[in-house]
Amino acid sequence: MKIDGTHYRSLWWNSENHVLEIIDQRWLPHEFRVIPVATMQDFADAIYQMRVRGAPLIGATAAYGMALAMAEDASDANMDAAWAFLEKTRPTAINLRWALDRCRAALRPLPEADRAAAALTLAHEIADEDVEINRRIGEHGLALIREIAARKPAGEPVRLLTHCNAGWLATVDWGTATSPMYHAQDAGIPLHVWVDETRPRNQGALTAWELGKHGVPHTYITDNAGGHLMQHGMVDMVITGTDRTTRRGDVCNKIGTYLKALAAHDNGVPFYVALPSPTIDWTVSDGVAEIPIEERDAQEVTHVQGLTDGGGLGTVQVTPTGTQGGNPAFDVTPNRLVTGLITERGVCDASEAGLSDLFPNFAKAAE
Repeated sequence: MKIDGTHYRSLWWNSENHVLEIIDQRWLPHEFRVIPVATMQDFADAIYQMRVRGAPLIGATAAYGMALAMAEDASDANMDAAWAFLEKTRPTAINLRWALDRCRAALRPLPEADRAAAALTLAHEIADEDVEINRRIGEHGLALIREIAARKPAGEPVRLLTHCNAGWLATVDWGTATSPMYHAQDAGIPLHVWVDETRPRNQGALTAWELGKHGVPHTYITDNAGGHLMQHGMVDMVITGTDRTTRRGDVCNKIGTYLKALAAHDNGVPFYVALPSPTIDWTVSDGVAEIPIEERDAQEVTHVQGLTDGGGLGTVQVTPTGTQGGNPAFDVTPNRLVTGLITERGVCDASEAGLSDLFPNFAKAAE
């Protein structure tokens, strides 16, 4: 996607300096900073500290981390050590382990002398595949938006609601939940997007920044406003992303997604999840019982970063001193609340049968 007319991915390989460069998302939407990721500790910090964030982007970043590890020491022992070092950074998003497993499986049979080059090539492939997956999700989601637009009076916008940031900043490009929005905007379909703030890290501000750069009309709302809007017929469809989806279609996403799904269900609003296939965990069935939920630093809840009146970035405490903060980063939306899953292969029911029909090879391999 573009920032002020210049195309960016959320990460890219600097072939001149032989280093991965990323948009450091900790400072957005107020400051745009690009930093190199040059050491294994840099990779771990980038993922854990959310310099990069979003399941697909975490996976792509981890693949480049494995490439660096192979460039430093291509032994089996170092491969396994790098896998373990990166895998522990974020426990919930399945793309991280998916990318690490894919790299290790591809590199293990190779002679050590060939592993560094092969690992970098594979990291490029994983990044490029993510872009294409998300582009195709956008095309399938566009069809759903067209159906809604066809039923509305001429010129009236399709009103979408999204939670967190499942945009191009959370992927290598296009985004998952935002990809249909960008496709619809480019197709000339009138849109208006309700953007949840998504406490505690206010990642909705990243979505608002993205949509604004692309010219998509939007309004930034509090997390608790969505149900009210649905009650008053002001939401035509909800689209969110996902960090891990079970084989039966339970969806694990940013905390607060479950409440949006409940409100949508109660008000008859379609609730769709944009789902790249690497985010499906075929080994898990019951999301509530089986998916580990990351508990992040309480300071993300007790403190807020933003622009000060003087124009600089600052952090303020919003709770009474001594108040304990709890910070579960994700929740699970049961498949019964999900209208459908928008994948790169099409739209399906949120069920084991629906996913298996679209991805029979993956489903069979997991049996």
